Amino acid sequence: MIALTGKNQSYVLVLYGLCFPLIHVAHAQFILKMAAVQGGMGDADIKTDIKTEPSADGFGNNNANDGRVLSASPGSSSSTGSNKQTAAVTPEDQQTLLAVLQFLKKNKLSESVEILRREPGSDTNSDQPDVSVVLSAYSQQGDPTLYKVYYRDLKKFIETVLDCHRAELSQVFYPLFVHMYLELVYNNHESEAKAFFEKFSGDQECYYEEDLRILSGLTKKEHMRGNETLLDFRTSKFVLRISRDSYQLLKRHLQERQNNQIWNIIQEHLYIDIFDGMPRSKSQIDAMSGSLAGEAKREANKTKVYYGLLKEPEIELPLDDEDEEAENEEGKPKKKKPKKDSVGSKSKKQDPNAPSQNRIPLPELKDSDKLDKIMYMKEATKRIRLGPDNLPSVCFYTFLNAYQGLTAVDLTDDSSLIAGGFADSTVRVWSVTPKKLRKVKSAADLNLIDKESDDVLERIMDEKTASESKIMYGHSGPVYGISFSPDRNYLLSSSEDGTVRLWSLLTFTCLVAYKGHNYPVWDTQFSPYGYYFVSGGHDRVARLWATDHYQPLRIFSGHLADITCTRFHPNSNYVATGSSDRTIRLWDVLSGNCVRIFTGHKGPIHSLAFSPNGKFLASGATDGRVLLWDIGHGLMVGELKGHTDTIYSLRFSRDGEILASGSMDNTVRLWDAMKAFDDLETDDFTAATGHIHLQDNSQELLLGTYTTKSTPVIHLHFTRRNLLLAAGVSQL
Repeated sequence: MIALTGKNQSYVLVLYGLCFPLIHVAHAQFILKMAAVQGGMGDADIKTDIKTEPSADGFGNNNANDGRVLSASPGSSSSTGSNKQTAAVTPEDQQTLLAVLQFLKKNKLSESVEILRREPGSDTNSDQPDVSVVLSAYSQQGDPTLYKVYYRDLKKFIETVLDCHRAELSQVFYPLFVHMYLELVYNNHESEAKAFFEKFSGDQECYYEEDLRILSGLTKKEHMRGNETLLDFRTSKFVLRISRDSYQLLKRHLQERQNNQIWNIIQEHLYIDIFDGMPRSKSQIDAMSGSLAGEAKREANKTKVYYGLLKEPEIELPLDDEDEEAENEEGKPKKKKPKKDSVGSKSKKQDPNAPSQNRIPLPELKDSDKLDKIMYMKEATKRIRLGPDNLPSVCFYTFLNAYQGLTAVDLTDDSSLIAGGFADSTVRVWSVTPKKLRKVKSAADLNLIDKESDDVLERIMDEKTASESKIMYGHSGPVYGISFSPDRNYLLSSSEDGTVRLWSLLTFTCLVAYKGHNYPVWDTQFSPYGYYFVSGGHDRVARLWATDHYQPLRIFSGHLADITCTRFHPNSNYVATGSSDRTIRLWDVLSGNCVRIFTGHKGPIHSLAFSPNGKFLASGATDGRVLLWDIGHGLMVGELKGHTDTIYSLRFSRDGEILASGSMDNTVRLWDAMKAFDDLETDDFTAATGHIHLQDNSQELLLGTYTTKSTPVIHLHFTRRNLLLAAGVSQL
């Protein structure tokens, strides 16, 4: 155990229960557009793209590339079997008006809100949305005393159908319950709403417990106005994946009973993704359920993803004189070593799954980068091959008496520096090697240096400033995310103050404050190639930045709640984001489109890790589960159970054989990643349902558990030789 303390102070972790409030995505988009207008977009080289999801009608008919975040209202009666007339106001108009109302309210523009509310709707001008229509999303549909009868009748029917259909049809219970309850509340039937909630809330799945707790607070019509959680329920279609046979059973039952109340809710608020084939089992459905908006549509995960690695440039690897001398001392003949070795020599052929080298512009390698590559290759030759019979050693960095509140940790790729973000708004950097941290000399002293000397990089450093740690000030709120650049010259930090700051590790000063987020920024991360970085926060959008641009290059919009973690793909062409809406999204850096949506977690997601080959993704959440995803096929391929609390960090070993997970339950667990991926039945990927049967083999895959005395694990890092480093704060 290594304790990290300052000269006169010691440092900390104050762990917050990350229950972030919700903000509607349309609101976020509107704010972004307003900010763009106010900012003037003065830099002609900066192109900000807001990308959204393709929408679909209510029953599986996709309308691709329509440029809307949220899906439209149900289609014609021919596709749904209903004769219900569509409203004159389009859903996108409603969403825009809702966003405007919420934006005005957030900025305390009450007079403008009242003026907009008094604006009369006009049948003669269909281009203007009617405010009364938007605010009356839950109009009176029927006798409030019959709501319990309708729901109970459907519940009784589903419980009596064949077992093969029961699990699929039971998915409709939760979204129907929510919308029927909200209709009762909106129409001032408070007593009936309360009775309905008490009667059926206990029948819902346990992973909706937090959502139901929030819903239970909406007991009056006044509570619904401007409520962000309600906006999610009203404007986001809940996605259900149901086989055609099960769907026909449900449709026939509702038509025979003439249950228009439930049928109308299904049309307006549900998206039923119908597939041909055998109905899914209860375990298959439970594995994919749990997000705020149901499962992902199958169409959302069919885009081609180039998950292969880019070909590394060829770099000459010098002979290692020390190794040769050691061989000669033993009296053995000198072995010839190849004079040239390539980082990409493992696969000289172009990976068919890799993107083209110039798909996105990447920074050119500097001389210092090439030297670092050479050092990396030398370290790789001494790397320990890990496996079930050869587990890594673990070195734990413990922050003692950290009263400032440690909220984020990161280590450089070469494991020479460690940084911490603190609740007191400071960023602190330590050297974990004998080499101390030094600043660059002043401009006057630099003019006296011989710039042609071989050791000019050493001469520019001021020995008078050498110390084991440095403190950087600039943020005005807790620092929640930090990330070192690959070349170790820069450090990113994201904060509650809504900014991302770029710090120089040569001068230990702030170079840029990137302003774009309107609320706290929970995470930020550098690209594996530097230059680009991503940030995500409470405003529900992720932003892609370049260090030399003051505005974001891309805005990734689609999540329904806070973006809590971000991660670059190893080839830097994709960004993964985890959210409090309990989904993971994969974004294409080039187009800005969402190319994968993964559902299955039952709580907010706090950690992501790509496998070194770029083919798989691991995710950890507050539900204590690690889920494994196949990026190419867009499917969940594994579930690792064992942790009893939030998983805050995931890391693959350098060769991908081992997956390490660190949790708030004070443990580090090691999993056999090679076995988890090698055991996959690839034939199952082609199934029409898009599902495979997950094996419950967590105990077989668990290789080891390392327990701390009282230190939650908030960061993990594999060194270049596969030593596992962990970090946390002592709770003693």
